[in-house]
Amino acid sequence: MHGSGTLLPSPWIVRHLPRASAGETLLDLAAGRGRHARLALTLGYSVTAVDIDTEPLADLVGEAGVSVLQADLEGADWPLPGRTFDRVVVTNYLWRPLFPALIGSVAPGGLLLYETFALGNEVLGRPRNPDFLLRRNELIEQVRPDLDVVAFEDVSEAGPPAAVRQRIVARRRGAVDANRPG
Repeated sequence: MHGSGTLLPSPWIVRHLPRASAGETLLDLAAGRGRHARLALTLGYSVTAVDIDTEPLADLVGEAGVSVLQADLEGADWPLPGRTFDRVVVTNYLWRPLFPALIGSVAPGGLLLYETFALGNEVLGRPRNPDFLLRRNELIEQVRPDLDVVAFEDVSEAGPPAAVRQRIVARRRGAVDANRPG
């Protein structure tokens, strides 16, 4: 993998992110150090990594198949209007006003892979603020009716570190079956 000192990718993302077919694209939103962008590159995706702080992604700038975009996801308009991606990955980040744009960025037949902290985590560690903790089954509620749930977990992990998380993989119906009742 690229870079040094990066965290390992989430096992949820590793398990559910398929190898790319030719030309497939991936958005790593709130990319942080780029652990999932780096994984996606090894799987053959063209990657767009977005974060407010792109310094940890500096080694990816100029690399073939990578676009690094600095954007304030909470204080500005959606930075990728009209763009869609075959895979959209978000981990350890929650800003509820982004859900419509985020879900809208999943291409027909594409996947949203999302994992973040949920209520109950406040007794185990950070984040503790309920504004940044998902309510029970909130990810399912956010993606329906636009996406079909492929896999979902609402779990307490013993750790280390201990955490309460929700995880979802959801697919947008492909162009062929978009008109089929669902």
